[in-house]
Amino acid sequence: MPPQKRLITPFSLPIYAFGLAIALGALALSHPACLNGESIRPIDALFTSTSAVCVTGLIVVDTGQFFSPLGQTVILLLIQLGGLGIMTYTSLALILLRRRISLTDRLAVGQSLLHDPAFDLGRFLFRVVTGALVLEALGCLALWLLEPEGFPLFSAAFHSISAFCNAGFSLYPDSLMGYDTNIGVNVVIMVLITIGGLGFTVVNEFMHKGVHRARGHKVARLSFHTRTVLSTSAVLVVVGTGTIFLGELFGPAETHIPLWNRVLHALFQSVTCRTAGFNTLDIGAMSNIALVFMMMLMYVGGSPGSTAGGIKTTTARAVVGFVVSQIKGRSQTVVGSRALDRETMNKAITLTIMASLTVAFATLVLSITEAHLGAEGLHRGSFLELLFEVVSAFGTVGLSTGITAKLSDTGRAIIIMLMFVGRLGPILFLTALQEWQTKPRYSWPEEGLMIG
Repeated sequence: MPPQKRLITPFSLPIYAFGLAIALGALALSHPACLNGESIRPIDALFTSTSAVCVTGLIVVDTGQFFSPLGQTVILLLIQLGGLGIMTYTSLALILLRRRISLTDRLAVGQSLLHDPAFDLGRFLFRVVTGALVLEALGCLALWLLEPEGFPLFSAAFHSISAFCNAGFSLYPDSLMGYDTNIGVNVVIMVLITIGGLGFTVVNEFMHKGVHRARGHKVARLSFHTRTVLSTSAVLVVVGTGTIFLGELFGPAETHIPLWNRVLHALFQSVTCRTAGFNTLDIGAMSNIALVFMMMLMYVGGSPGSTAGGIKTTTARAVVGFVVSQIKGRSQTVVGSRALDRETMNKAITLTIMASLTVAFATLVLSITEAHLGAEGLHRGSFLELLFEVVSAFGTVGLSTGITAKLSDTGRAIIIMLMFVGRLGPILFLTALQEWQTKPRYSWPEEGLMIG
């Protein structure tokens, strides 16, 4: 008899866990105690809960005004759960309770988090959670010390956790636009966003090597994965800053803004639009050049195993390496000093195609369901705003040109599904799909085909 397929596997568990957390969060946010004397529609409660658990940051109601302190605390807990990952918390709870994890599940979780099956899962998860809480606490303290009036203790904790988890939720109606000239606040938020978007693998490696260096031990070179993540992230930040700066320099921005402030604006948006969703500029007033490049950054997102969405930096680097290798006539895809194997390239290309089709299909559907937005006379028409909204939801970024609250219920449902798919990551679905596939034991005859 063929082996029966389990309903709960290491890959389906996060789907169930995220779905349950979103449902419970929506119920909690619908309770009058979580609201400031207002009533919330079920679709809006579900939208807010999904955005929090999927650490996106898109909102249909003002977080700071619409929800009570209890409601804001619920949102903060949902962000923390979603940021570190329901799977991480579940695995850690099982270890703390000394429950037995099977070898198959152990290896699968290892592949999902570290791409390395030979590691101590318990120690790794402890480092992840402890490191995250320590960094969030330091970020909270820094914000409170820098701006004690603007960031009282709860607000400082809320924004610190939201930044590290790359959620982009803010208690202020204009996000962080009121702190666009505050270098200290900008730096703290950007550091938290960057660390959260690098991925647990990279952070764990840094912590491990830091401990060895402190003890006087010889420290080996950073791994290929970490070097690729750091170099790709740095390039994206630098290129993004330059492009956004030039786009706004020749765009509709006010001319009286000092040069250093324009650079700070561009740097902050370059960092935040890949993963977080905070903004110090009015996104709806930015130039088309800046918005298009920001969509590219949102599409890439953060790094594997991080709190960010998107196709991930390593996928983008692999695809770029593939294109360069094809131009140079190489038979292998070279990234840095290494050649990527065929399985990695197949996953990278398939993931990129799937993500592009998802974004294109969702934009097409929204163009039909949200036809009223074009009738409202938006200054770019509705297409660019809708595309920006779709990419932001899929990349779990949370930036918007201001149309989120104007979406129809059907449009909100589509964005909810996009946030859910984007947070779990297309690679999770791709891996699950590969489990069901069987490799043929034969091959077809090959023949050339005219291309171009």
